[in-house]
Amino acid sequence: MTSARVLDPHDASAIAEAAAALKAGALVSFPTETVYGLGADAANARAVARIYSAKGRPSFNPLIAHLADMDAARQQGTFNEVASALADRFWPGPLTLVVPRKDTSTVSDLATAGLDSVALRVPDNAVAHALLSAFGGPVVAPSANRSGYVSATTAQHVAGDLGEAVSIILDAGPTGIGIESTVIDCTADMARILRPGAVTREAVRNAIGDKLAQESGENSGIIAPGMLASHYAPNARVRLNATDVQAGEAAITFNAFQPAGIENASSVFDLSPTGDLEEAAANLFTALRELDTAGSIAVCPVPCGGLGEAINDRLRRAAAPRDS
Repeated sequence: MTSARVLDPHDASAIAEAAAALKAGALVSFPTETVYGLGADAANARAVARIYSAKGRPSFNPLIAHLADMDAARQQGTFNEVASALADRFWPGPLTLVVPRKDTSTVSDLATAGLDSVALRVPDNAVAHALLSAFGGPVVAPSANRSGYVSATTAQHVAGDLGEAVSIILDAGPTGIGIESTVIDCTADMARILRPGAVTREAVRNAIGDKLAQESGENSGIIAPGMLASHYAPNARVRLNATDVQAGEAAITFNAFQPAGIENASSVFDLSPTGDLEEAAANLFTALRELDTAGSIAVCPVPCGGLGEAINDRLRRAAAPRDS
């Protein structure tokens, strides 16, 4: 694998080349007003899986989808009165809004971690806006650094941390703010700050008044980056590390594994017939959704190396006991 190509985004051909790379499923790093993002086509689950792999992200946390403007954002999520007021006040800008995901949303299940909400942002950066406009769709872009490292605020940070995993880095110099966006849950009538960031609580309160809850939403489950984890729980019972399939069970397999009793399965979904963990990650939430009408899902073993760690983490959460 070769090192990333560093391009000057003030050259229109560089923006066009970066947009084409995103459409081809490659990773592109670009500046926002907060930090440099590691961008992928939000609709391409395989490309999204490459972000988790590149960052060494420990689990499939939801990712923020970046849009060129409010009209594009409204195609992905439903904005209530509070969300609309915040968008009107702070977009474009360093604010992420978590809103109910529309049925017509093109953001992949992997990028939303299988949830019914989606995290959206319209960044206030000329390069980001040019790229998003040229691409013409949502781009997920967590900070362009390995998970657990300091966020990247220059192209050199990105190249040093992720160089070989990134196809193109658009170098526009240091970012202006240097800390991530504020994330606000707008899925209910009262807004909750999920992650403090560049937009202060005071500024949010000035914009929406008593519609901002006093407490944060840190314990409400993983609906945005930077939150505590909770499992994605399908209705079906999930049985892990299965080497057999019981009559009437659905089955999730990997690497063309044929468990005993596979002929008894009500349906079978192979995460990756060739044993490709990126493909398996891209297919994981789709498999859980498609097989959720079964009473039970037998999940065959998936290796724990690389992206397998995150896949198994999510499967364990899916299989965790439900609250009665």
